[in-house]
Amino acid sequence: MMRTYDIPVGPDCDGVRLDKFLSLKVPGLTRSAAEKLIAGGNASSGGKVLGKSYACRGGSRILLIMPEPAALDVEAEDIPLDIPYEDDDLLVVNKPKGMVVHPAAGHPDKTLVNALLAHCGDSLSGINGVMRPGIVHRIDKDTSGLLIVAKNDFAHRSLAKQIKEHSFTRVYEAVVYGGFKDGGGTVDAPIGRSTADRKKMAVTCKNSRNAVTHYKVLERLGGFTYVRLKLETGRTHQIRVHMASIGHPVAGDTVYGPKKPVGGLNGQCLHARVIGFKHPRDGRYIEITSELPEYFTDFLNRLRAHENK
Repeated sequence: MMRTYDIPVGPDCDGVRLDKFLSLKVPGLTRSAAEKLIAGGNASSGGKVLGKSYACRGGSRILLIMPEPAALDVEAEDIPLDIPYEDDDLLVVNKPKGMVVHPAAGHPDKTLVNALLAHCGDSLSGINGVMRPGIVHRIDKDTSGLLIVAKNDFAHRSLAKQIKEHSFTRVYEAVVYGGFKDGGGTVDAPIGRSTADRKKMAVTCKNSRNAVTHYKVLERLGGFTYVRLKLETGRTHQIRVHMASIGHPVAGDTVYGPKKPVGGLNGQCLHARVIGFKHPRDGRYIEITSELPEYFTDFLNRLRAHENK
C-alpha cells in the first residue's frame, strides 16, 4: 500500500540536506533508500519536486510518497539457516562467514535474502526495497554472527528506531593486530566515504556521520589482541575503520589492514556476538548470544599455542 508523509521542517533542520532529513524523520528509512525515493520524484514541497541535495527550509513542509513495493524478482533458495530466535514479527539469524546479506552486482544469488525468501515466503518487511526484504541492518560478507530480520513494516520501523536512538545492543568480538597499553577505550570519530578510494570508508569530517565504538581487551596474544567491541552507532565498516584508525586493524582484513592475508581466516576475524532489542509488540527486552564460530576459535587456539611455546 502506498504511504504518504507530510513532514514539517523544524528550525533545527533548517539547511539540512533532503536525503538526510528524510532518513531522520521517517522511521526505518535509510539514507540510500531516501535517495532512491527522491530520485524517483517522490519528494516535494509546495508542489515542486525536490532533488536530494535540496536544503530544507525551516517552517516549510516536505511531502514524501512511498510507493507500494515492486514485485520481488529475487528467487527463493532453500539454504539452511541458523535461527536462534523467531516469532511472528521478526527473527534473528546467525550468519556464517562468507555469506552475502542481499543480492548485488557479483552476488545475484545464494545470499541471506534468497534463503530468507524460502524460509519466510511473503512475510518480510518492504521498507528497504525489493532487493533487501526484511533487512533492518547488515553485516559484511566476511563478518559472521547475529543480525535481525523484520517480518513486517511495523517491526521494521520499531527496530530501526531503536538502532537510530542507540538503544539497540550490538556487541562484536574480534582479533586485532598489535597490543594495547590500556584495557579498553572508546573511538569517537566520524566515518564517511573515502576520498582516495570510493569503495572504502574512512575517518573523515567530509560528508561523514558520527560514529562511536567502545572496545575492551579480553586477551593479549603476542602480536594480536582479542577484543570485545560495543557499537553505539552502526556505520558501514565501522569496527574495521575505527580499529584501523587507532593502529589496530582487524586480523585478516586486507582492505583496512595489511594486504597479506592471514592463513586460515579468509577475511577479517570479526563476529557479531550479541544482539539485544525491545520487542516491537510488547516492549520486552530480548538478548541473543552467539557462540564463536570454528574459524574464530581455531585462530585463537593457534595464537595461544604460539604464545605458550
